[in-house]
Amino acid sequence: MTVTAFAALHRAGEPLLLPCAWDHASALALAGQGFHAVGTTSLGVAAAAGLPDGASATRDETLRLALTLGSAPFLLSVDAEDGFSEDPDEVGEFARELAAVGAVGINLEDGLGPVDRHAAKIAAARAAAPGLFVNARTDTYWSGDGDPAETVRRLEAYREAGADGVFVPGLTDPARIASLAAHFDVPLNVLYSPAGPTLAHLADLGVRRVSLGSLLYRRALGAALETAAGIRSGRAPDGPTPTYDEVRTPG
Repeated sequence: MTVTAFAALHRAGEPLLLPCAWDHASALALAGQGFHAVGTTSLGVAAAAGLPDGASATRDETLRLALTLGSAPFLLSVDAEDGFSEDPDEVGEFARELAAVGAVGINLEDGLGPVDRHAAKIAAARAAAPGLFVNARTDTYWSGDGDPAETVRRLEAYREAGADGVFVPGLTDPARIASLAAHFDVPLNVLYSPAGPTLAHLADLGVRRVSLGSLLYRRALGAALETAAGIRSGRAPDGPTPTYDEVRTPG
């Protein structure tokens, strides 16, 4: 496999911290802070469109955002939920469309569905878009019981199918993180948790990619609510506020 610029950011000892945007303004603002790669958050994209997350309802919105961001001056990885289809060929076609508009990575989650079906989706994405970094996510810790053996079984199948990286959101136990990082020959991706290990600790454990998921989107909503409530109570807003012109002409 040719090492792409995006793959090269997954370094041992210095993991890729991947912030996740939900629209053009948030992505360009993050790039402006020096992030060379930006992901998308399926929750943010879905919520902004008034659609459910994790229900394969935002294929068009996700592709539209990728089209907007794919030519921007940063590397774009797209959260594609489960590929928006149970048909591996359709998932492969979506991966091809993402690569065509400039995305360099795709995240595919198994939702604890059949292992062979998700492996087939990964293989289809690899075949349809050979240069795309395919990050294979298992939800054993996110929505399952966190069975270590099941986690390894699923990830081994996805790696065999051609995954370039493996992703276990919800995993925060340092010993289990270190064990998984050592087990696989591809980068381990975890989801940052404010209650879990720090970025430096995750680096020491062997993690090579740390995603922020929907955290920034939810924090932005929290800041908006706090600001509105504060003004209603007679308090002036504090904290950083981008100017009108900075948002209007990002980058």
